[in-house]
Amino acid sequence: MRVLFIGDIVGESGRRFLFEQLASLSDEYRADLIIANCENAADGFGITPKIAEEMLEKGIHVLTSGNHIWDKKEIMDYISREQRLLRPANYPEGVPGFGWVVIGSGVDKIGILNLSGRVFMNTLECPFRAAKRIIPEIKKETKTIIIDFHAEATSEKVAMGWYLDGEAAAVIGTHTHVQTADEQILPNGTAYITDVGMTGPSNSVIGIKKESAIEKFLTQMPKRFDMAKGPAVLSAVFLDIDASTGRAKTIERISIKDKKGI
Repeated sequence: MRVLFIGDIVGESGRRFLFEQLASLSDEYRADLIIANCENAADGFGITPKIAEEMLEKGIHVLTSGNHIWDKKEIMDYISREQRLLRPANYPEGVPGFGWVVIGSGVDKIGILNLSGRVFMNTLECPFRAAKRIIPEIKKETKTIIIDFHAEATSEKVAMGWYLDGEAAAVIGTHTHVQTADEQILPNGTAYITDVGMTGPSNSVIGIKKESAIEKFLTQMPKRFDMAKGPAVLSAVFLDIDASTGRAKTIERISIKDKKGI
């Protein structure tokens, strides 16, 4: 199975550049499945049903998220019924939405599990224990599992990669918006990267207008963050997975830079 995982889509710039590149990227890598983290797609904070529908219609098969998934109140009803839009599975029982999904048919079924870290993040159920609890449920339907681990701390992400080596096809880090250069296949066949990176405005502070972020650091005063515009970058990874074993054969970083503004 050939999978594209697209990093955190941020604001209008990120959406525009994603839609410009998506068809050619899918053709180039002959992707069977496209996953994208969408939690910052609506002006940098959250996602709306309209934006989610547009992304699904454009060819993304599963949307993952993280701590900003609840930032737009209109998503509450939508996420309760749309299984292709995931929220972290380690939120408490009773929270609306789905933490994992299995899509496809026959031997080509693939499970996608969304988890949130806890270091410098909200206090949720332990993602390590949640993964161990949920993975057996997914494996009733497929051997192939891809995990979006939406976490702040590099140490927590690296630990999760080692913890699940051999149990998941891939552990893909999201949230910090800066693509890391540590992609690898772990000894037991799990593809790993600490952070897949951001799909959003490149002349920014992780998607935020530079001036807004700098003023916040200088003054330590409350500040409304405005999303940057202009040229964008698309960050992703390509995964080649042996569906018969659920192990990864290849992980390749992708970074495409925009040469025009919004």
